[in-house]
Amino acid sequence: MKKRVFVVLFMLGLCYLLIKIEPVLKDNVKIQSLRQTYNSNSSPRLVSQTTSKMQVERSQIYQGNLLLVNRQFAVRQESVRTDIVNLFDYPNLMEGYGVYDRNIRLSEEVAQRFMDMVAAASKDGVNHFLISSGYRDFEQQDVLYEEMGSEYALPAGNSEHNLGLSLDVGSTKSKMSEAPEGRWIEKNAWKYGFILRYPKDKIDITGIAYEPWHIRYVGLPHSAVMHEKNFVLEEYISFLQEEGRISAEVAGKKYTVTYYPKSHNKTVELPGSKEYELSGDNEGGLIMTVQE
Repeated sequence: MKKRVFVVLFMLGLCYLLIKIEPVLKDNVKIQSLRQTYNSNSSPRLVSQTTSKMQVERSQIYQGNLLLVNRQFAVRQESVRTDIVNLFDYPNLMEGYGVYDRNIRLSEEVAQRFMDMVAAASKDGVNHFLISSGYRDFEQQDVLYEEMGSEYALPAGNSEHNLGLSLDVGSTKSKMSEAPEGRWIEKNAWKYGFILRYPKDKIDITGIAYEPWHIRYVGLPHSAVMHEKNFVLEEYISFLQEEGRISAEVAGKKYTVTYYPKSHNKTVELPGSKEYELSGDNEGGLIMTVQE
């Protein structure tokens, strides 16, 4: 009888331990380098049972969620997201947060991802989010630059706000550097595909002062790899260029990320039976992300 009681208690204790450690496992990120060396006359290939070929067009290396935009690499017209919407016209995309005015525009996909993120934050008791700025067209950016000057704004084309992938997030309670919303984003945004684009310890790399309110959507697994390695986007793109190919496991999902250097007019193989996403880097390369 005592032996049976001991076994039951042991099994209950084991179940409790597994339940307690599950959140830690969910946040675990595994990264592996699959470094390959490519010469300028060849293209890297992804092995798949079902593949189709695609010739990389010039426009494709200037489109996607991983475009690097800064003072050196500008937004092209073809880089702007095609799903830009006025959030005020889409109440279904505004659940759980407010907007500064009726003219906030953003990529519809990014707005959905942001809404998913604030829903998760609400479960942690953090629920006073406000979007103060989203997509700006070149004309709006020009006006802002003229009004604010180079110390507080970037020229048209050199701001991530010209993409539709970035947004400035505030709190209705206090400034983001002090608000629970700011702390929550800094700790958790990567789980939902977002990055804090201008952190305080990377000013020498980004060239931009610390902005706790400015987040950028890059998608998974990229946000997770950047979080794990403490990379900003400039460092992550350089990392992919150097490694050529990496694998990443995030929350039980496995991904392979391959970098194609000087991709224009090259033929690459697409994994026909797997989900994949393509993005340029705004420097001439193409990044393929495959969910295995």
